[in-house]
Amino acid sequence: MSDGNFNRNLLPYRNYQSGLRAGRATMRTQALRALEALLAVHFPHLSEDERATLMAEFKQTLE
Repeated sequence: MSDGNFNRNLLPYRNYQSGLRAGRATMRTQALRALEALLAVHFPHLSEDERATLMAEFKQTLE
C-alpha cells in the first residue's frame, strides 16, 4: 500500500528527453527520404555526385 512516496529510481531516466531525441531522429530520417524522392522526381537529370552534394548540404542544414 502506497503512502504517497515513491522511489525515483523506479522511474525511467529522462524519459521526455530520450523521446524527444527519438522523435527528432525520426523526423530527420523522413526529411532526408523526402528530399531524395523529390530530387529523383523533379530533377532526374542530376548526376549521382550532384545529388550527393545536395544531400550533404541538406544534412548540414538539419544539424
